[in-house]
Amino acid sequence: MNNRKVLFRLFSSLVIICLCLISCASSNKIVYSDNDIKQKEPEAVGDIQYGLSSYYAEKFHGRRTANGEIYDMYGISGAHQTLPLNSIVKVTNLENNRELVIRVNDRGPFLKERVFDCSYGAAVKLGFISKGTAIVKVEVLEIGDNLYKKE
Repeated sequence: MNNRKVLFRLFSSLVIICLCLISCASSNKIVYSDNDIKQKEPEAVGDIQYGLSSYYAEKFHGRRTANGEIYDMYGISGAHQTLPLNSIVKVTNLENNRELVIRVNDRGPFLKERVFDCSYGAAVKLGFISKGTAIVKVEVLEIGDNLYKKE
């Protein structure tokens, strides 16, 4: 009788684990920014990355971005470490559900725990200026041409 209870509990636990794993499956690649999970950078339309976003402002205002444009802190733009320049992403602030379509024209962020940097203007629209950072979802809508655009 005791062996049956042990086997039943073991089997039940296995079924629950399998159901949890199946329910987590998705057709899109999801990329998490979690130090416990090996990070994979987004590289194709539909790829999704979760993590922390920050913003950059005065220090870079008027300087050239990685794609050659002049950075306008009040405009809508963003920085990503690996996506081709001029890629289009939809950034969703998961803390308030605000979302914004942003073109990647710069490189960054350069802090390990962050996955995206917004311009000041983008951060205002996404609603995280006062906090400084937000947990975001970054979805690739279009892969950029990676061209340098000298103004």
